[in-house]
Amino acid sequence: MTTPKGPQLAVLSTADENDPRSVAQILQPSGWPVPKGYANGVAAEGRIVVTGGVIGWDAEERLADGFVAQVHQALSNIAAILAEAGARPEHLVRLTWYVVDMDEYLANLKELGKAYRAIFGAHYPAMALLQVVRLVEKAARVEIEATAVIPR
Repeated sequence: MTTPKGPQLAVLSTADENDPRSVAQILQPSGWPVPKGYANGVAAEGRIVVTGGVIGWDAEERLADGFVAQVHQALSNIAAILAEAGARPEHLVRLTWYVVDMDEYLANLKELGKAYRAIFGAHYPAMALLQVVRLVEKAARVEIEATAVIPR
């Protein structure tokens, strides 16, 4: 008999498994430290909703003033796009963040966490964060792509 190599995988539901609206299962390999503010992986079944890169401007294309304000507006915009498809924050399975200044991101973690929880609550999907040279809108400080899965 052989023993499988590598970490064992724990599948943690993000909501009540008896609730038909539940969709995401957090994938957490055993022995790995539990990430703070994101998930290592997410499994889901259902209708996929994908956003483009969303920045922190309002309906009149006015950018919010400052990094945290732009993040808050971008997340609000993502929530509005998800709502158009009938999705809610708990349906998020992935966020990809593009920032023009990693130090600006790291210096504002507490405020970013507050902004995030104000819109999406304590649901943390898989996330990636990348620093880029600039965004299409020159004054934009952040752009976020989202993927959600709505249960069938």
